[in-house]
Amino acid sequence: MSASEPSTRGLVARIAALAPGDRRSVFETLELPATVDALLDAAAAEVPDNPALDFFEDGVVLSYRDLVARVDRAACALEDWGVGQGSHVAVMLPNIPEFPVIWLALARHGAVMVPVNIRYTARELDYVLRDSGARFLITGSETLDLARQVLDAPDCPLAAERVAVAGPDAAEFADWAALEAETDGARRADWAGRAGPDTLMNIQYTSGTTGFPKGCMLPHRYWLTSAHVNGLRDGRMFERVLAPTPFFYLDPQWLMLVAFIHRGTLFIARRQSATRFAGWLRDHAIHFCLFPEIVYKQQPHPDDARTQLRRANVYGIRKEIHADLRHRFNVPAMEAFGMTEVGPGLYMPLEHEDMVGSGSCGITAPLREAKVVDPEGREVPPGTEGELVIRGSGLFQGYWNRPEATAAAFHGDWFRTGDMFRRDERGYFTIVGRFKDMVRRAGENIAAREVEEVLRNLPEIEDAAILGVPDELRGEEVLACLLPAPQAPPGAGLPEADLFERAMRHATRELASFKVPRYWVRVDDLPRTPSGKIAKGALAGMRDGLLERSYDRVTAARHPGRGDAP
Repeated sequence: MSASEPSTRGLVARIAALAPGDRRSVFETLELPATVDALLDAAAAEVPDNPALDFFEDGVVLSYRDLVARVDRAACALEDWGVGQGSHVAVMLPNIPEFPVIWLALARHGAVMVPVNIRYTARELDYVLRDSGARFLITGSETLDLARQVLDAPDCPLAAERVAVAGPDAAEFADWAALEAETDGARRADWAGRAGPDTLMNIQYTSGTTGFPKGCMLPHRYWLTSAHVNGLRDGRMFERVLAPTPFFYLDPQWLMLVAFIHRGTLFIARRQSATRFAGWLRDHAIHFCLFPEIVYKQQPHPDDARTQLRRANVYGIRKEIHADLRHRFNVPAMEAFGMTEVGPGLYMPLEHEDMVGSGSCGITAPLREAKVVDPEGREVPPGTEGELVIRGSGLFQGYWNRPEATAAAFHGDWFRTGDMFRRDERGYFTIVGRFKDMVRRAGENIAAREVEEVLRNLPEIEDAAILGVPDELRGEEVLACLLPAPQAPPGAGLPEADLFERAMRHATRELASFKVPRYWVRVDDLPRTPSGKIAKGALAGMRDGLLERSYDRVTAARHPGRGDAP
């Protein structure tokens, strides 16, 4: 049975009738659409007048008929601009209709989108363009100056005529609206066969432990698998789906496909907002969302429980508040675990309410196998800690231009998550910690090495080490340990206040805002391994003492209660 046929409701009922442990068999025989745009076409053929995308803060609603028409016009505009099968196109846009339209139009061509964070600095944008091999860039007015900085750099890989602007003030670059308006979109037959399930669709950059982000190669099969597993595994209809995070991340893209599967609507916010989130759930009668813990920290509202949610995914929520969050917002919120590389990996079925507050991420998701292994890749007994590895259909195809990193990421065909887990006798998986040298701040992965390298580029700093420190609001915050340079370089031997000021200015200039450390501490030495590398384990053991005497750039003071500002 194909989920692209007008049988979604029947399929959902069939899944709902089975026990969670028996539902995997349905997915093993499920025929997925061949491509992401084929899923859109099937939905549009069945429910052309249903709203597909609702940019509710801007008053823009696209029906399935409207969306297909815009996608076809965009695909023609891309072709006229020079984009073809296999072209790499960087897209650096906020949450506006052009973003999903261009993504779906690129799918028509078998072309590749390189999503770019609009908060990147020129250094980061330049790296992504060069590393991905992107030869086209579509950006917005608010990031136009950033694009100009990169274009002005020596040996820039982009030609000015390959930059388009979605918004006013296109100036010397192509006007995306004009490109789209100049075509009627009537060439779809010309693109038949350009894409298939294993055609690369995204090079999605994700922070790793080796400095600069690595590009995950995500084909059509990856997106379709992720959407069908997330959207169908509970046997519930999700006709109203919320996407408040930026489209340059993974989540809004697969959430949009979940809405397509259910012939429903994706409600898209301009940006995430903890204070408005609960209101969005009520105002738009949302059925499915990803529920950030920070919403729980907002002041309670008398209408918090007036939701129509049928499921919410939570990730790494504190087990102490799990039950109360569910009660306060009247939400069947259950844990899940996924990664850019694997899509959905683990989930807690809605029926397993006895596991609320257990801290467990659940059982293996459909179309996935998971186990906990030792460093040699051998499965360990239940209750033993080890690395979670996952395999299955629709995983990523490896890291772009990183064969060594791709090889290191696998034990055979099992992907190494880099996360420490244990599995109990019943098959529930619980995360224990991270093997990766990573800080996860408010849902953003921050590679320690990238921040350290930026800081070490400052002449006044001999070495730097980044640690994650617990934070009630954001999960983790970034602590920078600075080892000053010897007296020889100009400016060395600075007073502590001046050292921190220079380091903060430098980091703000070179890093996206979410990567800039909040806490700063000057150290006289850093623990080392025998090979001379910073011993992060030993340094982590000193975390509390370092934090106590650190400077907090947000409050412009020493860590609360620990002294005066420098």
